[in-house]
Amino acid sequence: MGCSSAVHTASEMSLHVLPDMVSVRRVGIVLFSGFALSQAAAIAEVFHSANALTESDRRHGIRYRVSLLSAAGGRIDSSSSVFVWTEDIEAHRQSEGFHALFITGGAGVNNALQDNGLIAWLRRTHPRSALVFPIEEGKLLLDVAGFGQASSVKRYGERTGGTLWPAADSNPSSASVNSLRHALAVVEEDLGAEVARQIADRVAPSGDNRFTAIVRKNTSAGISEEIKKSAKWLEANGHRPVSINEAAQVAVMSGRNFLRRFKVEMGMTPSDYLLYVRLDMSCRLLLESDLPVDKVARRCGIGCGGRLAKLFRKHLATTPGEYRAGMRL
Repeated sequence: MGCSSAVHTASEMSLHVLPDMVSVRRVGIVLFSGFALSQAAAIAEVFHSANALTESDRRHGIRYRVSLLSAAGGRIDSSSSVFVWTEDIEAHRQSEGFHALFITGGAGVNNALQDNGLIAWLRRTHPRSALVFPIEEGKLLLDVAGFGQASSVKRYGERTGGTLWPAADSNPSSASVNSLRHALAVVEEDLGAEVARQIADRVAPSGDNRFTAIVRKNTSAGISEEIKKSAKWLEANGHRPVSINEAAQVAVMSGRNFLRRFKVEMGMTPSDYLLYVRLDMSCRLLLESDLPVDKVARRCGIGCGGRLAKLFRKHLATTPGEYRAGMRL
């Protein structure tokens, strides 16, 4: 029930006292039976966090009001059997549209495709909304409403002159990552990259893995500046072939002294640290993309899929494919 309350709270964000210069931007999340609770919660939390981060900073002048919506309102069950409370879409029938509208997926979309009232609402609301993002089966609804890829109406999530975060993949298996990226992209366009980055750090901890804490050790207070600099250099260059001598040069040390100092301060050899950097990169890329395992390995400096699989079995007791599938449940 904890997840349910998180979504419910975010959907009822009240804006009690707002300065005259504040612009309230409406965000709608349309839910259907069997929707993915984690997706809806992540979207709502992005905008809730944006409000919290900018509450005392009047320079931004933007606040978000998030609404969870459904065709008939009331309780909607998620794929994890947790219920959330939604507003009836007709309550927004005469509204000016949404700054961002997310159309989620779920088993209930199949029935929704036959809901003439919902389709009519989408046809009215889509043109009046600045940004519209379908998630998984949600795309089917927009296709039925006439806003498919071949439509002359603006493509999903496009805004002339806008600078959104990295384009998300349309493959349904990437839906959780994509929906979060879309929400962050809206915030970045409205409030700037730094606010979006802070929010990403708050709401996307699922990307962390057992190697993340090792890599982040390069920021520890007890590490000397020379070793920190070399560790960060290894992190930045882990995607390509590097030599330990290059890292020693970054630390302005002899190879022998560098190896000794690095192991004393970091608790591991530079080679082990570089391996953990690459495994951390691999875990993140597996989660955030649908690239084949072999390509993930090459992009992370590991060479080939076979070696990556061997390292995953050794350090995580699983395969890269199993890791990707398990993290996306």
